Amino acid sequence: MSDDATALEQTAEGDLPAAIVKREDGIYFSAEASAVACLSAVSQVFLSSAYFAGLDYAVFSKVLYNVGPDLPESLRDRPLLRFADSIEPFHAARRALYKTVKIINGEAEYYFEPVFFEVPDLPPQPARLNFDEFVSDMWVKGIRFGIDAPAVRDVIATGRLARIIVARRLNAMPGKDASIVEVSQDIHRSNAPREMGDGRLDLQTFQNRFPQVKPNVKLLRKVPRTPGVRGYELSGLVLEPPVPKDIELTSVAGEGTVIENLRGGEFLVSAVEGFLSVDPGSKRLSIGPKIISREGVSARTTGNLQLTGEYEEFGDVQEQRVVEGGNITIHGDVFGNIVSRGGDIVLSKNLMGGTATNADGAIRVRGVASGAVLQARRGEVALARAESCIISGTRVVIGEASNCEIMAEEVVIKVAEGCAIAARKIEIVHAGPRKQNEMLLYALVPDTSKFDKKIAELQPRVQHAAREADVRKAEMDAITSQTEVRNYLTLATRVRKREVTLTPEQEPLFHKMAEAVGPSLRQVAKISLAMKAAQVQQEQAQEEVNQVIRQKKAMQRGSRCVVELLTGDVLLRTMSFVPGEPPPHDRPAKEVKAKVRTAAPGMTVLYSGHVGPINWAPYVED
Repeated sequence: MSDDATALEQTAEGDLPAAIVKREDGIYFSAEASAVACLSAVSQVFLSSAYFAGLDYAVFSKVLYNVGPDLPESLRDRPLLRFADSIEPFHAARRALYKTVKIINGEAEYYFEPVFFEVPDLPPQPARLNFDEFVSDMWVKGIRFGIDAPAVRDVIATGRLARIIVARRLNAMPGKDASIVEVSQDIHRSNAPREMGDGRLDLQTFQNRFPQVKPNVKLLRKVPRTPGVRGYELSGLVLEPPVPKDIELTSVAGEGTVIENLRGGEFLVSAVEGFLSVDPGSKRLSIGPKIISREGVSARTTGNLQLTGEYEEFGDVQEQRVVEGGNITIHGDVFGNIVSRGGDIVLSKNLMGGTATNADGAIRVRGVASGAVLQARRGEVALARAESCIISGTRVVIGEASNCEIMAEEVVIKVAEGCAIAARKIEIVHAGPRKQNEMLLYALVPDTSKFDKKIAELQPRVQHAAREADVRKAEMDAITSQTEVRNYLTLATRVRKREVTLTPEQEPLFHKMAEAVGPSLRQVAKISLAMKAAQVQQEQAQEEVNQVIRQKKAMQRGSRCVVELLTGDVLLRTMSFVPGEPPPHDRPAKEVKAKVRTAAPGMTVLYSGHVGPINWAPYVED
């Protein structure tokens, strides 16, 4: 007996693997058996020259590979799953009816044609193929997955000639990578024109270029990755799909945000109130008091900006664009207008033809300012180099300045050429003309007429009090020069000093003298009090005068001009200003330029020439 016959006999006797259960009403898979155990059991049956008659190929494939439609409701959650009617022997004569199969690119091709039994001494006898035998034969030939049961059944039933694809590989289906989606409209910009108070639209300004959010707002949600679906080769070999990429919200969580697991998934939530910004490198979303932009300021990107918070721009500010806010930092070139209500304006590159004005803070340009206007009402203006600029501020510090008009309380410059500069304190290392532009310096000196007027108003009080004191003293001298009064005062003084000792006989005479001059002495005392009051009034009035004089001298001492080296003709003149009024530099740019480029009556020439140094300070008598 052959090995196949022995195996078939064992199978017929019910010696089946545990994964397969044979009952009178059919062949079943054990629901507790794994797919691997079922595959091994099926393979054992097929390799023992047997096949499953009445095979339900859909249930067969679902159990072995978990592909295809779900099991019918009637088969779910049962201990046994019926998939065939019986196990029948697959005789060699029948197996010989099935031809080889051609496999190309994951597809198995089979040519169906009439088949015959070879009978000795007789002509070939017609035969018909059987789908259940076909499945068994393909399994033995290595086709263990993906048979197109409807197509094969149809061509066998019709008996027609056909070359068809009888089985196909199932490619693995990729899953879906994890992603992060927006869940809040608050993080979206609005580039619609801003509506003004009168209902008109400002076409130069966007409605909401830099979104601002409140605390505890859901901003982003993580969509978890979706695993792919396994595929199978024709041999039944598993094709694993690529593992989908995962992403964590921590990769985009910046300052001012927190990650929370809430109903509906994992969310990135705002922790504070502030402006949204996204770092282009790390892609992190941050929330803070500062507005950060990286696209530049132009009609296309932002329009004009009117900001309530700090602003940091990494792009350029184009011509005619206005950026208004506080604590403004621009890392690109500026061709437009920067207006700050307070804090510092910091320009990391160049200011070309634009303006930078600050109501209460400094202006710092690390590059070149050319053809620009820089004005700080209360603050310092610091530049590396300035060309043909109008500059004003509390203090101006420049490395190199050429053809500029400058007005400030204090000016410090390393090299100045062809500039017109007016300030209380001027310190320049090198100064000289440049081409057709003169080098003009103006020492701002205070107009002291206000102090002189105050002194003139106080002097009559001093003089009046002095005259009053003199009159009282003359009256007192007239009384004390009388003989009786003078003798009594002299004797009383000597008695008080114990220079003279009165005898009992002299004491009555001394008291009589006192009674005689008593009225005069009382009058002297009264006049003395009036004289002292007048002297006090004189001293007080004089102290007021001295205070005004000290203020005047202190004001005059505040002016100074120092130039260490002259590289050509330099002209130094005075320019008066009125103390107590708005500072001289606090005026429009056109007025600054006109003021320092035009000589006015009353100016005094302090120096004119090309031989230095210049070291001028006003002479003030102590």
